[in-house]
Amino acid sequence: MTRPEHRPSLPEVHRSIYVPNSNGFWRKMLAYAGPGYLVSVGYIDPGNWATDLAGGAKFGYVLLSVIMLSNLMAILMQSLCVRLGVATGLDLAQACREYFSPRVNFCLWVLCEIAIAACDLAELLGSAIALQLLFGIPLALGVCITALDVIVLLLLLNKGFRYTEALVLMLVATVGICFAAEIIFSRPDVGSILLGYIPKIEILQNPEMLYIAIGILGATVMPHNLYLHSSIVQTRDWEPTPKKKWEAIKFSTIDSTVALFFALFINSAILIISAATFHSSGHQDVAEIQDAYKLLSPLLGVNVASAIFALALLASGQSSTITATLAGQIVMEGFLNLHLKPWVRRLATRLLAIIPALISIIWFGESSTSGLLIFSQVVLSLQLSFAVVPLVMFTSNRRLMGEFVNPLWLKTLSWLVATVIVGLNAWLLVQTFSNGLSFTS
Repeated sequence: MTRPEHRPSLPEVHRSIYVPNSNGFWRKMLAYAGPGYLVSVGYIDPGNWATDLAGGAKFGYVLLSVIMLSNLMAILMQSLCVRLGVATGLDLAQACREYFSPRVNFCLWVLCEIAIAACDLAELLGSAIALQLLFGIPLALGVCITALDVIVLLLLLNKGFRYTEALVLMLVATVGICFAAEIIFSRPDVGSILLGYIPKIEILQNPEMLYIAIGILGATVMPHNLYLHSSIVQTRDWEPTPKKKWEAIKFSTIDSTVALFFALFINSAILIISAATFHSSGHQDVAEIQDAYKLLSPLLGVNVASAIFALALLASGQSSTITATLAGQIVMEGFLNLHLKPWVRRLATRLLAIIPALISIIWFGESSTSGLLIFSQVVLSLQLSFAVVPLVMFTSNRRLMGEFVNPLWLKTLSWLVATVIVGLNAWLLVQTFSNGLSFTS
C-alpha cells in the first residue's frame, strides 16, 4: 500500500471526480470514462503518422498486422496500469522509487526523460508541420507556438480535470472524423486491408520493413503512457474498499480498451490511406508528412483532402502535447519526489521538449523532419522495455498488490508480451547497426 511519505500523484486533481454509489452501469461508466482517451492520444500522435505513412507507402497494407498486434499489447499494458494505480495508490514512477535501489531508480528516470523528450519531439514537430502547411509558419516558430499548451493545461486543471478530458476528447474526435473522410476519399481495397491484418514472416526478414515495424511498435505502445495512466486513473473518487477497487479496475479497463480501439482505427486509417493513395499510384518513396499533404488532393481528386489531413495533424499534435506534459510532471514527481508549483513543473517539462526539437530543426534542417519523427519512435521503442518490465513485475507481486495481483494467465501473458517487446528491440539494434540505417535518411 501507499507509504505515508508519498504525496498522491497529480495532487491538484487527485480523487477530484465523483463516482456514484448506485448500481447503474452507464452512470458509473460515464464517471470512469475519460482517462482512457487521454492515454489514447499518445497512440495517435504525429510520430505514428511518420511511421504509418512510410509503412503504407513503401509496403502497402502489410504492416497493418503490426499496428493491430501493437494495439493489443497496448490494451494489455494499460490494463496493468489501471491495476497498479487502483490497488496500490502508486503510479509507476512512485512504485519504481519505492521498490528499486537509488541507482536503478536514477537510471530508469533518465531513460524515461529521454523517452518523453523523444515523444515531445514528435508531437511538437507534428504540430509545427501542421501550422506550416496550413498557415505557412516556419517550423522553429511553430514549435514555440505549440508549446503554449502548458498555459491552456494550467487553466483547464484549475477548473477541474473533466475540462482537460473534454478538450482532449474533442481533439481526438476531430482526428477520427478527418480520417473517416480521408478513407472515403481514398477508396481502399477492402480485401487487401483484411489480408494486411494477417502477420507475415517477411516483416522480420526485411531490415527496412522491420525498422519501420519497430517504429510503429514504439509509436503505439508508449512508455510515458504507462506512467500517465497509472496516475490519472486515481482522479476518480472511489471508496477505498476491495469491492469498490475491483469496480474501479473493471470500469477503468473498459474505458481504456474502448479508447484504444478508437486509436487502432486512426492508426490503421493513416496506413490504409497511405497504401491506397501512394503505394498503389507508384509513390512508394513518400515518407515526409509535407509530401503526403501536397500529393493527397491531386491524387485523390478532392480539393479539401490535404487541408483535412493537416487539420487532423494539428489536432493530433496538440492533444498529444497536453498529455505528454502531464506525463512529464508525473515522472518528475514520482522518480525524484520533487514537489514544485504546478506552473514550474509544467514549464520544466515543456523546456525539456522544446530545446531538443529546436536543436534538431536547426541542426538537421527542416527537410529531415520525417526521419526525425521515425527515429523518435524507435527511441521510444528501445526505452519501452524499461517501463514494461517493472510494470509487469509490480502487478505480479502479491506482497505489493494483495488480492489484486495478476492471476496466473495474466501474469504469463504479460511476461510473454514483455519478452516479445524486449526481443524485437534487440533485433532492431542488430539490424540497425549491421545495415547502417540512419534516421536522417
